[in-house]
Parts: sequence; structure tokens; C-alpha cells
Amino acid sequence: MKQSISALAAVLALAPVALAAPARAAAGPTVGLSASQGGTGGSITVTGGGWRPEALLTILICGQSVPSRGVAGSTGSCADGDGRAVTTDARGTFRQKLPVAEPPVPCPCVVHVATVTGAEADADAAFRVAGHAVEPLPAESASGRLSVLTDTRLDGTDGLLTRFGAPASRTLQFTVGNVGPSPVKDPVFRVGTSHGVFAPQWDEQQWHGTLAPGGRARIALPVELPAGAHGDYTVSLEYGGRVLAEQPWGVGRPWGVTVFWILACVVVPTAVFRLGMAVVNRIRLRGPQGRRARGRGPRRPSLVRRPPGSRLSRPAPAPRSAAALPWFTPDTDRTSATETDAP
Repeated sequence: MKQSISALAAVLALAPVALAAPARAAAGPTVGLSASQGGTGGSITVTGGGWRPEALLTILICGQSVPSRGVAGSTGSCADGDGRAVTTDARGTFRQKLPVAEPPVPCPCVVHVATVTGAEADADAAFRVAGHAVEPLPAESASGRLSVLTDTRLDGTDGLLTRFGAPASRTLQFTVGNVGPSPVKDPVFRVGTSHGVFAPQWDEQQWHGTLAPGGRARIALPVELPAGAHGDYTVSLEYGGRVLAEQPWGVGRPWGVTVFWILACVVVPTAVFRLGMAVVNRIRLRGPQGRRARGRGPRRPSLVRRPPGSRLSRPAPAPRSAAALPWFTPDTDRTSATETDAP
């Protein structure tokens, strides 16, 4: 009986811990600071948990922000030059030192931690920069707020010219809904493309239309990369200072450009070599040896004019010598010659 009571007491003692663990896991990523305030030139230690394992994070001190409202105006209100990057471990935790710097806008300030690639996640912790100006936050507008309701998608294919370095283009399609109390008319989105860990290059694009409270719309925005771009890119969609969605984009290498340069490296030297040999041959023919060689050509016999009525006499046959007729003896040859000469 005593053993059963002690076992029940142990279970009841561990129950709050077991209930707290799922609650912490469901709360999402967290950020902790070693100090709630600090002066310029000092540093604080930033810790975190509940992040995605092996995720790359950025740590910044941002002004005109509170944890409940997040960072206003993207990272334009943060001290970007003094930020730090850190990679979480296999458990999704990190620990990083951060120098204290004054943001470009007044406080209240926060330490803002956000993912660089992959699924979007961020967390803020209140922080005070000693000696920095403090101003009240601007009133939150009652305008409509847009939220992405479906996954983004990149439509389109690469053409033949893209293989030769032409800019790759796609169409970013997504569905947004107005979750605010007032309509949204002609919203302006920011579409950014980033390569690796580099910051996105933003391009503002306006969608013409009106979204009533609770309404939704399918939006398509063009996206284009610079000429010759290849590798892994990330397309980001931002509205109202917050990133709504991110879409990976793998761009193939323009092999046509490589083939063109290989052919150019083969054809151009061959053409230069042939041109050089033609010049050498021309110079050789113009020299004294070339003129002498041209003067040694075969000569045609000159034609002699004959008077009319004259006949062309045949040349007399050459006399035969004794040596040419070995079957005659010398005596026989002499006797025949004497008989022929007699009258």
C-alpha cells in the first residue's frame, strides 16, 4: 500500500513537467539575453532554443520595435553592420555573443533573431541600449492585413536563349486573404531574389485590385534573374514590412555559353594561323627567290613564219655506223661501200 502511494505521488510530481514540455515545444523558437540593457561598446550573450536544427540565423538589434509587434519596416530599423550570424546545433539551440550597437531609429529596441533560408521563423527579446533616444511607438493603423493562404508556386520554363545566358524568368503565383478590418486597395508587394546567404535584391510590384475584409485573391507576379545567373536562388515575398512566403528556385548552368567559348578558343587560333601562313606565302613569292623561281618556267618554242608554197623538208637520217650494226664485219662493210660508189 505504501509503495503504491509513493508511486502515485511520483507520477503526480512529474505530471507538471510532462505537461510543460509540450507547451514549450509548441511555443516555437525562443530568445534569451544575458542582460536586459547595455551600452555601446559592450556585448551581451544571446541564447535560443526551439529552432530548426542546423539552421542559419541572423541576430540584430532593432529600434522602434517590441516583441508583441515585431520589427517594423523589415530590417531598415536595425543595426545591420553590427549583426551576427549563427548556426543552430542538432537540438535547435544556439549561443552567440552580440556587440551592443545603436540602431538607426530610436528605442524601444529588441534583439531580433530570424532564419536566413528555409522556413521563415523569428523571435524577439526586449533590450535597452543605454544612452540611446527613446520615443513612443507609432499608432498601429487599422488598415487591412494580407496573409498568404496557399503555398507559393513558380510557373514557367527556360527557353533556348536561357541556355546561352539570357535572363531566366518565372511567374510567382500565390493566394492572399485580407485578415484585417478594412479593405486593401492596390497593394504593393516586394519580390526579392537571393543567392545563397546573400541579402535579397528587392523589386516593388503593385497588384491592381481591392480586397475586402475576409476576401481572397489569386495573384501572379513576374520574377526575373540577371543574365547568366545559375545556382540555387530563393524568391521572397514581402508586404507591410513582413516576409509572407519564400520559394526555392534552382537555375541550371547556361552550357551554351561554355560551348561558345570552347569553339571560340578553337576557331580563332586556327583562323589566325591560316591567315599568318597566307601572309608568309605572299611575302615569299614577292622576294628575289620567288621571282627567280617564276622565271624558270617552261618556254614554248617560237613559231617561224614560212613563205607560201614552200615545203617543210624532213631532216636527213643520221648515217649508220659500224658499231650500230654488229652483225656486219668490217671487210663486208668496206666492199659494199666501194661497189656503191663506182660509176
